Amino acid sequence: MTHPQNTVVLEELAAEIAARATTSRIIVAIAGAPGSGKSTSAELLQTDLQKVHNQEVQIVPMDGFHFDDAILAQLGRGQRKGAPDTFDVEGFEVTLNRLATTYLTADVAVPVFDRTMELSRASARLIDRNTRILLAEGNYLLLNDAPWRRLHQCFELTAMIACDEPTLSERLQKRWTDLGFSQPDAIRKVEGNDLLNARRVTDNSVQAEFILVTA
Repeated sequence: MTHPQNTVVLEELAAEIAARATTSRIIVAIAGAPGSGKSTSAELLQTDLQKVHNQEVQIVPMDGFHFDDAILAQLGRGQRKGAPDTFDVEGFEVTLNRLATTYLTADVAVPVFDRTMELSRASARLIDRNTRILLAEGNYLLLNDAPWRRLHQCFELTAMIACDEPTLSERLQKRWTDLGFSQPDAIRKVEGNDLLNARRVTDNSVQAEFILVTA
């Protein structure tokens, strides 16, 4: 199969990341719309980099920086949870900068979003000081809007996951029904929020260095 020059499959992206991991820590951005498969792709990349390229790799999820529901209620943004302005972007930036400067000197705890509880768990994942490659994954890592664009300087390599809207819609509806929502409620959530966020990613992100094609 022939792809445009900057389009890669997972194994090719893993090889490119490994080639750039020399003597310092690198942070890689894995971006994509909601439902595009960011978490799964990051986990597969981690496995490939560990087993095939013998690299120390950990994942840093953007979703850990979701505002709590109490804050969203205070801001009147409860129905738009997951939109760009419902994240602690500055906190994420501070963490990325801290991670960039603590290679071999300090472990760093990062928050993780628990989808079953719909909240972030503070200090739920420890990034080991010896980890050379960090895979930051999230919807808005490449968003060309303030304050998100400040994150771009943190990334040595960027990739956007390719996924069409009908596939996104199907996956997102299944995500909600798997969590116990009825089909009509799942459709309302997807059409009233998730796909709006997906279009924001598609329309307002800067061009990634690589487009990752997944199955």
